[in-house]
Amino acid sequence: MSEQQPWQWDEQTWRGHVARVRAGRSLRPATWPGGARVAVALSFDADHETIPLRDGETRPGKLAQGEYGSRVGSPRVLRLLERFGIPASFFMPAVSALLHPEEVRAYAAAGHEVAMHGWIHESNLSLDPADERELAFRAADTLEKLTGTRPVGIRTPAWEFSDHTLAITRELGLRYDSSLMADDEPYELLADGEPTGIVEIPVEWIRDDVPYLLMEYGGTLRTCPSPRDVGVIWRDEFDAALEDGGLFQLTMHPHVIGHRSRMIVLRELLEHIDAQDGVWYATHAQIADYVLNHPST
Repeated sequence: MSEQQPWQWDEQTWRGHVARVRAGRSLRPATWPGGARVAVALSFDADHETIPLRDGETRPGKLAQGEYGSRVGSPRVLRLLERFGIPASFFMPAVSALLHPEEVRAYAAAGHEVAMHGWIHESNLSLDPADERELAFRAADTLEKLTGTRPVGIRTPAWEFSDHTLAITRELGLRYDSSLMADDEPYELLADGEPTGIVEIPVEWIRDDVPYLLMEYGGTLRTCPSPRDVGVIWRDEFDAALEDGGLFQLTMHPHVIGHRSRMIVLRELLEHIDAQDGVWYATHAQIADYVLNHPST
């Protein structure tokens, strides 16, 4: 008998799929630390060479594009964060960290968070549960060995969340995930309707540099917008979060944002944010810990 098509599912089936991983209670706090009006959580996915390696691409061209992220992009990012005194979260595939151990140690030494981002930026949706689990535990062990601190959060590679990802996240004892998109504000993840205690710090393609700024030869033909146009979108996102008293979360990649014209836009965005009163800069781990321990609205 052939597998049923979605339009043939009964109500129990489609409700079961929807309920497997769901947004639970809002964890938006009544106030941010020190009476801050907005929380700002900057993140950088330090993928580097793992994107081509994941796809079996081992020739120098694509690897060099990834290497730029470590050789040039990450140092620029670190200098800018130091200039503003801002902590950030760096989500790093374990293979990337093994290729660049001094880089991942530099993140930790500067007081930034190092969090999980897969083993080799693998596709969770193409893995069986045992392989996904083994790679996740191997990645956590690797980051702990390199930094001296066990990671407490995860961003799945390419934000791919399989039917087994949440169970693996819970088994790892992680406090938060940052891969899903059900809200603007932090919320608790539900597993089949049951609270998990795991914080979701939601992401969005709107607040990611790749859709706007990654130029791929031979890929889908499109015109990249001016970096300054992207800066306007991100500034509007921040201004709206400030008005709402909520969270402004931003996802970037050193091999994308780390180019000169893009770094100018990030600097100008941070100048705008820094000029406002009542801004709390925090890592994703700090956001997760705070919202778990303070009453939500």
